[in-house]
Amino acid sequence: MQTPRKVAITGLGVITALGSDEHMFWQRLVEGRTGIQTVTGFDTSEMRTKVGAVVDDALLAQALQDREIRPSDRAIDMLMVACSQALTQAGLITGNGPYVNQPIATICGTGFGPSVTIANNFALYAEKGLRGIRPTTVPKVMPSILPAEVSMKFKLTGANYAIAAACTASTIAVGLGWRMIKDGYADRVLCCGAESLMVKAIFGAWNNLGVMSRNHDPLKASRPFDRDRDGLVMGEGAGAIMLEADDLARARGVKTRGHILGFGESSDAAHITHPSVEGQSIAMRMALDAAGISPADVGFINAHGTGTTVNDENESKTIRAVFGDHADHIPVCANKSYIGHLMGASGMPETISTILSLEKGILVPNLNVDNHDPACNVILSGPTATPSNARIAIKNSFGFGGSNGVLVISRD
Repeated sequence: MQTPRKVAITGLGVITALGSDEHMFWQRLVEGRTGIQTVTGFDTSEMRTKVGAVVDDALLAQALQDREIRPSDRAIDMLMVACSQALTQAGLITGNGPYVNQPIATICGTGFGPSVTIANNFALYAEKGLRGIRPTTVPKVMPSILPAEVSMKFKLTGANYAIAAACTASTIAVGLGWRMIKDGYADRVLCCGAESLMVKAIFGAWNNLGVMSRNHDPLKASRPFDRDRDGLVMGEGAGAIMLEADDLARARGVKTRGHILGFGESSDAAHITHPSVEGQSIAMRMALDAAGISPADVGFINAHGTGTTVNDENESKTIRAVFGDHADHIPVCANKSYIGHLMGASGMPETISTILSLEKGILVPNLNVDNHDPACNVILSGPTATPSNARIAIKNSFGFGGSNGVLVISRD
């Protein structure tokens, strides 16, 4: 049996409402500046929710132009930018091509796939009937078109597939990439995630579900763990993390940004929208066991932290159940008050935030915790960025359908 391999992080790529690269993303996180704004891309007059975290059109267009990437579906466009950044940083591609075949796997987490393309085709059908539907619609609306486009663009010949597991999808993508490398099934895996649900029909459906914030103030709408939270704020974006066998990375002389130590996953098997403390606890304990560490080794937790009443309360109970008294000493931070909830892609920029916090020794502040909810009995990071000597962190992701995924990440 092969000895488990250490898995290094050698490249990061991210585009969110905070900006179109890692530097912009991190700068606004430590400054405590949210990317949430009033939605202007479609009419929200009939909706209770008016805010969202939208990627700047001009920044996205410039990023595509710089990389000579032809615009496509919005989620694919953002994914291409993030993956290009991660591959370039890892030293696996240079410039804008032409690229050569490399045995790198591509695993992409997404909740809805190419949503803008799907919505546009439904609109064409409603307007023109069958005449409005082109044969190319079939491949263009598959969720797997996201990793397929990345694979074809950058000539990555390893396995490529999409993970659809609601809000846990891209965290699972990282976990599966870790397993593939650890167990010798791949040397390098590009783990990524993308989501863009900023179209009226889909945004409106979430509005009608009643889980989104009705606070019209973009600066205050997303309030994870605050007593006055009233729901999530939708966001869009993409992220990519290049994983590589540590010995191969060192042989290439490439800088490592950290390591994935463990991964745990579970299913609540209980309710499609109501999270289970028991199910989440299984995933967290599994991740700690896989990493071979104890609760006392964890320096901070990057929470799923949606800003919904039930989710934040149950996640807090889960942390208490798993960490016991150690929870009194482990800060918890949530990033959705900056970038919104990216649904299937949410775990990717939040994992990148975790990696950067470990690397730079800084805890990102929690925004809008004006009145810490006593039902969320955890220690929260403060309202401003603070120094940290944490070596190991946990990243939680919990999704509709009871899908749970937890990563253990180290800075060395």
